[in-house]
Order: sequence, then C-alpha cells, then structure tokens
Amino acid sequence: MVVVSVAVAAALAGHQLIPALGGFTPVMESLLPWIGLTVPLLLLAAALARSPVAAAAALVPGVVWAVMFGSTLFRTPPGGPSDLAVGTVNVGVTNSASGEAVRVIAKDLDLLAAQELTSGGPAARQLNKMLKHHYTVSTVGLWSRYPISEAKPLDVGMGWPRALRAVVTTPKGKVTVYVMHLASARPGHTTSRDASLTHARKLVDADPSKRILLLGDLNTATTDRGMRGLTPPLTDAQTVAGDGFGFTWPSEFPITRPDHILFKGMTATEAGVAPATGSDHRAAIASLRL
Repeated sequence: MVVVSVAVAAALAGHQLIPALGGFTPVMESLLPWIGLTVPLLLLAAALARSPVAAAAALVPGVVWAVMFGSTLFRTPPGGPSDLAVGTVNVGVTNSASGEAVRVIAKDLDLLAAQELTSGGPAARQLNKMLKHHYTVSTVGLWSRYPISEAKPLDVGMGWPRALRAVVTTPKGKVTVYVMHLASARPGHTTSRDASLTHARKLVDADPSKRILLLGDLNTATTDRGMRGLTPPLTDAQTVAGDGFGFTWPSEFPITRPDHILFKGMTATEAGVAPATGSDHRAAIASLRL
C-alpha cells in the first residue's frame, strides 16, 4: 500500500513528465482529478490492515491532490459587470433534439459556437431564429447578437475546414472569435489532435487582435498537457471564473472537459456548464467584461 500511495502521488505531481505512451497519457491526464478517489480507498485499506505507516503514506497523494485541485472546489467566481455572454456546444451530429438544446442554451447568450452541425439541421434552424447574425463552415458555426464581419473558414491541419475566424462588433468594441472542433484524441491516436492544437496556436500567435475569443470542442482536457499550447497565451474562463471543474463530457456523468472558452484582452466574470438536450456533451458558458 505504501508503494501504491507513492506511485499515485508521483503520477499526480509528475504527470507531465510521463512519456506519451501510445496515447495513454492524454487519457490519464484527462481523468487526473479523479485519481484523488484512490486516497479514501488507500485509507480504508490501511485501516483494515491496521497499519499507521500505510495510513500516513495514503495521506501523501491526498495532500498532492489538494494542492493541485483543492482551490478548484472552493473557487468563487469574481462576478461584477459583464459585456458579453458566450457559449459553445457540440450539439451531436445525430441529435434530433439539437434545436431544443440550443434554444435553451442560447436564450441568454450574445454568442454561441456550435460543433457537429448538420447542414440545415434543427440546431442551425433554431439559432437562425434567435440570433440575427451567423456564419457556418462545414460542421461548425457561430451565431451572434451583434454584427459579424471578416468571416472565413480555417483548416486546423485536418485537410478540410473544421474551424472559422470572424470579427464580432459589440457595443464595447470588436472581438475576434475563433470556433474550432479539433481532431479527436483516442488511445493510440493522438497525432492528429496534437497537430491541430499546433495549428490553433499558430493562428492565435499570428493574430494581432486586441481581444481574442476561442470557442469549441478542442478534444483536449483542461488537465491535458496539450492545453499548454494554448493557455497561455490564452486564458481558460473556467479556471479563473468557474465554479468547480466544469466537466462537459459525457453529458450523463461528465468526467472531463474537452469543451472550452479561451480568451485574451478581456476579463472573465463567470463560467460554468449547461445541459444540452440529446447531446453527449454539455455546453460551456461564460460571461466576459471587455
């Protein structure tokens, strides 16, 4: 039990030093906060064995977990006035209820990004009724209460456009918005995802805009080392203004967060998640001050 406790603590503290073994590492990092559940099991085993040494050892990964994630559980959103309410949701390509999903999510938003859209599908039809301005590319789209200009499709290294860039003119000024659906990351198959993350970073680095907002299903968990390519230079709204971990997938019992709201040149005042009827993802939402 002592060896297991030390191994768990080492995996938590040094996870970024573990080589990407056939795609195992991104999966492990996606589930990193859940490794803390081993601590009560180790303490129970130590109690059953009546071993003070094992009990003391079990507290080590507990302390490491608390240092890494404890503040997440007790974070208080900064609040205050906001100028822009935004969201992103993977509506689910086979979701016949996607129209209802986006109706509920978008009712209080100024911007909504969507992924896994179908051409002329229920999600797009519903959003066209709710938000005046929109731009879609392939399976991704952006809907806005405010005018959209300079919109164009983007290829993030997948050989076809599954991303877009647009400029939204709000009452407080312009915001450059990216909507992306990056390649999937599965055990043994992370090369495409990593390449699309690299493309995303190059786009952000080359963009001179004062305010940038990146919305989408990045197929990269908050705790995945791949996020280091985007945060910084961008900031994750959930990590600075969210209440809790903000897991979005799978929708029935979320265990990780592949859906993100990243920004620069603004201040996040609140962040969280919202249900999305029929989708296997929940939506990520946030409020920003310009």
